[in-house]
Amino acid sequence: MLGEYRIEGRRAAEIAASVEQAVGSGDLEPGQLLPSMRELATELGVNPNTVAAAYRILRERGVIETAGRRGSRVRSAPATTGRDRIRVEVPEGVRDVSSGNPDPALLPPLAKAFTAAAAQGDRDPVLYGNVAVDPELARLARAGLDADAVPDGPLAVLSGSLDGVERVLAAHLRPGDTVAVEDPGWGRTLDLVPALGLRTAPVGVDDEGPRPDDVRRALEGGARALIVTDRAQNPTGAAVSATRARALRSVLREHPETLLIEDDHGHGIVDLPLHPLAGVTRHWAFVRSVAKAYGPDLRLAVLTGDEITLDRVRGRQRLGPGWVSLLLQRAVVRLWTEGLDTRAVAAAYRTRRDLLIGALAERGVAAHGRSGMNVWVPVPDETGAVARLLHAGWAVAPGARFRLSAPPGMRITVSTLREEETKTLADEVAAAVGPAPVRSYV
Repeated sequence: MLGEYRIEGRRAAEIAASVEQAVGSGDLEPGQLLPSMRELATELGVNPNTVAAAYRILRERGVIETAGRRGSRVRSAPATTGRDRIRVEVPEGVRDVSSGNPDPALLPPLAKAFTAAAAQGDRDPVLYGNVAVDPELARLARAGLDADAVPDGPLAVLSGSLDGVERVLAAHLRPGDTVAVEDPGWGRTLDLVPALGLRTAPVGVDDEGPRPDDVRRALEGGARALIVTDRAQNPTGAAVSATRARALRSVLREHPETLLIEDDHGHGIVDLPLHPLAGVTRHWAFVRSVAKAYGPDLRLAVLTGDEITLDRVRGRQRLGPGWVSLLLQRAVVRLWTEGLDTRAVAAAYRTRRDLLIGALAERGVAAHGRSGMNVWVPVPDETGAVARLLHAGWAVAPGARFRLSAPPGMRITVSTLREEETKTLADEVAAAVGPAPVRSYV
């Protein structure tokens, strides 16, 4: 059953660690069946309750899943083997359009903003007991949220969008609860949910966002939370339209106890209006980061939501890191007020997406990318298409990094794609995947 690998340990924590280490090293593969609790207890000479406790630890960590009489298996995407491992190694001389990074040429310079923030810190040092959110950052963030019709609520500053998503999930859910997630969706989110001991319920996505019927099905099936990317959805570029937002709000009104989490990580690089869903459920959270527009190393996001959710998140934050550096917060304030023409950035990404999507359409290849810096291309043979493109000198991201049950595809990052490269890339994609009928990617 386990080949040559032997699970070891006398205590539950030791047994769980042995399994987790084997999964992380690849000695136990995704989908591999584990011994029954009674069988393993006999082999290790321990009480079956000890093995049961070990398996419970592994389930809560997102390493294994149990299906009643069918036994326990290593998860298809265990938390110890993140989706970042599903990637193409880019050889020298190969053009990399797989990274998902913004164009460095479109990021603002940081030196002036940080120099000013540091000078302010020299004049008035930040000490323990200071406010956790810079007042000017709070004012500017709230003004931006108001302009986009995000409901009023308290604010917190966290270390990026995913930090916010994790803290909100942990504030309300317990291991074994189910979260409805976009499929295809951001691979880190698809890893994070099982890492918290939570279950995923895939929700199909089209160009206008999550499909309402799929959301309804997930919530009626017991999902306690829903995560929605409002714009620049990764990997498909979907953006929630006004019509889709109305339909999703209608579904959420039928399930008012749903924890709604909205991720607007694309703020600053999109030129489509925001259509928030918040306000129709009892508990909600809306997170907006600066990474895509101002730089991935600026680990800062603003979170708002209902009073209970924000109170729990801020309380837990105080017991851990305490706050996000006010030096960083004050530098972001400078960048917001002085550093970037976000309309020009959004227009640049839109032009690059449209050029590639149009060139692919001319060659009979369907592609999606309504917003953001990525284009999603459905393919019949994902592995083959990615390999053929690599051989042709182009590295793209395999769709497996972003899928649960959605059909195969691949993600192309256009952020640094030059106009003169577009036709060449489109030719190679068409040769790699062949003409495909226009269809949805779910």
